[in-house]
Amino acid sequence: MRPLIAGNWKMNTLRSEATALVAGLMEQRAERDPGCDMLVCPPFVTLRPVAEVIEGSPIALGAQDCHAEGSGAHTGDISAAMLADAGCKCVIVGHSERRADHRESDSLVVSKAIVAHENDLTAVICVGETLAQRESEETLSIVETQVSQSVPDGATAENTVVAYEPVWAIGTGLTPTIDQISEVHDYMRALLVARFPDRAEFRLLYGGSMNPGNAREILAVDNVNGGLVGGASLKVEDFWAICTSV
Repeated sequence: MRPLIAGNWKMNTLRSEATALVAGLMEQRAERDPGCDMLVCPPFVTLRPVAEVIEGSPIALGAQDCHAEGSGAHTGDISAAMLADAGCKCVIVGHSERRADHRESDSLVVSKAIVAHENDLTAVICVGETLAQRESEETLSIVETQVSQSVPDGATAENTVVAYEPVWAIGTGLTPTIDQISEVHDYMRALLVARFPDRAEFRLLYGGSMNPGNAREILAVDNVNGGLVGGASLKVEDFWAICTSV
């Protein structure tokens, strides 16, 4: 399967910065196919400006979240239909920062994934353990629960990507060992194969302080099919280096 490198810009970039960032990526992409699919996920307010810059290019547009309902009285929220209308192909759901800051549960995450699918969006479903859970040797049980309860029954390899992001590694500069990453990704693959034996393989991304220095080694791990990149996705040279590491 073709790897996917996704950039989660989080609450960063004004319009001029966002459009300059994707323009720089498009210049690189025009000169070379890095051997992966590329996805950028800007903040809501820069989705349309970014969409206009990358229109017709191989770079896909995604959002960082959506509401679990299709429409209604939900002040400040954005629906999956609105995202699709803005040009999005994907949406991140269940990121650990949403789970922590907004107390999002697995049941809410799976509802968001379902509404994403209903609007022809690929759901990038995030799972991962905290440092306390890692130290208590609960990693696999936490991941199993989140994968089992956050991935909807209608998931396929075409409409769903699963991203493992150990919470303690996000934005800290810390990363799990290669053996730890391999253990979790192998376990997620086994869970998905057991539940969906008749469907093609899902892409499994690793996220959590992926950078140009460690990307090649991480992306070489079996069952790591790409990366969900945070801080390093905000610099053209860093994100492009990760893309070409595949």
